[in-house]
Amino acid sequence: MLRGLASVDLRQWLSVALLGVLLAYSLHHVDIDPLRRLDAFLYDVRVRWFAHEAVNERIAIVDIDQRSLAEIGRWPWNRAVLAELIERIFETYDALLLGLDVILAEADESSGLAALERLARGRLRHDRAFRATLDELRPALDYDGRLAATIGRHPVILGFHLSAGAPAAKSGALPTALPAMAEQAAQFSQWNGYGGNLPILQQAASGAGFLGAPVDRDGVTRRAWLLATCDGQVYAALALVMAQTLLGNPVWQLRFAERAPWQMTGATIEAIELSAARGLLRIPVAAQAAVLLPFRGGEGSFSYHSAADVLAGRLPADSLSGRIVLLGTTAPGLLDQRVTPVGEAFPGVEAHANLLAGLLDGRLLHVPDYMPTIEAGLLLLVGVVLLRFLPRLSPASAVGLSALLLLSLTIIALLAWARLQWVLPMAATLLLVAGLLALHLFFGYFVERRAKRRLATLFGQYVPPELVDEMSRDPEHYTMAGRSAELTVLFADVRSFTTLAESMPPDDLARLMNDYLSEMTDIIRSHRGTLDKYIGDAIVAFWGAPLEDAEHARHAVEAGLAMQRALREVNRRFVARGWPALRIGIGINSGAMVVGDMGSRHRRSYTVLGDAVNLASRIQSLSDRYGAGVIIGEATFRALGDWRCRPLGLVAVRGRTAPVALYEALGEVSDGAGEEQTHDAG
Repeated sequence: MLRGLASVDLRQWLSVALLGVLLAYSLHHVDIDPLRRLDAFLYDVRVRWFAHEAVNERIAIVDIDQRSLAEIGRWPWNRAVLAELIERIFETYDALLLGLDVILAEADESSGLAALERLARGRLRHDRAFRATLDELRPALDYDGRLAATIGRHPVILGFHLSAGAPAAKSGALPTALPAMAEQAAQFSQWNGYGGNLPILQQAASGAGFLGAPVDRDGVTRRAWLLATCDGQVYAALALVMAQTLLGNPVWQLRFAERAPWQMTGATIEAIELSAARGLLRIPVAAQAAVLLPFRGGEGSFSYHSAADVLAGRLPADSLSGRIVLLGTTAPGLLDQRVTPVGEAFPGVEAHANLLAGLLDGRLLHVPDYMPTIEAGLLLLVGVVLLRFLPRLSPASAVGLSALLLLSLTIIALLAWARLQWVLPMAATLLLVAGLLALHLFFGYFVERRAKRRLATLFGQYVPPELVDEMSRDPEHYTMAGRSAELTVLFADVRSFTTLAESMPPDDLARLMNDYLSEMTDIIRSHRGTLDKYIGDAIVAFWGAPLEDAEHARHAVEAGLAMQRALREVNRRFVARGWPALRIGIGINSGAMVVGDMGSRHRRSYTVLGDAVNLASRIQSLSDRYGAGVIIGEATFRALGDWRCRPLGLVAVRGRTAPVALYEALGEVSDGAGEEQTHDAG
């Protein structure tokens, strides 16, 4: 019993320990890599589940695709081509705003202007005709100047990248840093290098934003930074700068969350607010001003137009009219592809398009600063429910409860996503349900098997296996210690056994008794009886212990009648072997008796003692006098109710001063064959 309790205690301790570890994880006190990976996987599943929105017509992508490279030439194109492309986008197709997911960091010398300039400064510096001709050609050959002029006439936002290292490269020009942001620079991702655009292009542009995005430990891009720091100055991402431009360059403001009890650091940024003329745009962000990329779907959630078709004027006139345009590339050789939850080779330009659409639509998934409290609360609620009910449930019910909780948690997470745009972490709660269920089933199986082994050791020789299985459901309830109980006992004896034994060879007699006792014992066990002992040719059995049986009297009488009926078939087999037929007398009595493990220090057995037991033995000895198969005492007769019984009268029994009433059991009222069977057996 103590070992069983120890197993239960161990299960409780392990369950509480699992809950504690998962609470620490949810409150960010510990980092468990497998759990974090599981959370990422479950997040990706939800992204794909909800990522089935229609194509966004507000944003279009002009694609430097493989066909464009084949038609126009390999990248980089000369700036005159880019200038013409931008002119087409705005002047032919009437786009609203253009963002470049390319970096123009180096001067374009493809026109030969630089070589002519060197000649004009060198050996032809005195050739006035050459210099005059060069002055006339310079505007046409200055591709960078031409592109800068084109950019200056239209709303164009350039892209640049940030880098880190020692030493970090710095090339090109950066845009003007965000004003009044230097004080918050420590809140954002830190960089000390950059790759910007040519100064002439940067000065002409309406603005510029960085293109980088963080990659999670598993190599998947799920987030984007909206703000970042380089050399102590704060800059905005391309999508955010484009959104700011579309809103009329509103005033920026950062909102901070107070430090929560589980956080080790101070207040963190929780939102970026842009106060535009059309109202307040509030962008919820996580640490380092990061947001989750709001993927609308897989590749192709925005309309793509080949740059070659734009340059050739092959697009319908309204293809880009009034739309926001992003210029980027999907050509495999230009390496602007990344692994995302919706694709393993997702174009970087479309990631920017998704982020811009989410910013403009106010449709950004986020993890509120107080999400750890919500997650910990769910863990506690689920943990308390499971710790309270799992130990009391059967395996099937435990699985059903766990499945219901898993379904409920999934529905809650999906509703939070769809209605509140919250990303509710699921890994810890799902693992808690699965872990506690596994612990319950394992320990339940382990303890149950051990209880069955213990019960089989104690009672296996007395009761059938099916009763041991039934007892194992509550093993602590059963003990072999002596106790007083209301039971029914049966004595069965072979009549004239001494004469029979003298007439048979010893080997045949042994085989006959083995077959007879086995057949009768099987009947007793099939009627939920407990075998007490064999006394020579006599069988002693009782009902009501160790497994309680409210109908112990009826089951004992049913067994006695079944034994008499089975004796017919046994005798047919015996006669066929040349052995004599047997006749048996059965006496049954009910009453208070002591049951338990009794005996000496040399040998003990699970047996019954008491006056009611002695009376059953006396009753059995009278069966031959009355020619009755099954004789029962008055207490058993009263317990049978409306059974058909034949009164045998008051009989003086040895050891009793007062006579006792005896009856012959014939069978249930519905059993018309009971009387015939009994008398035939007798």
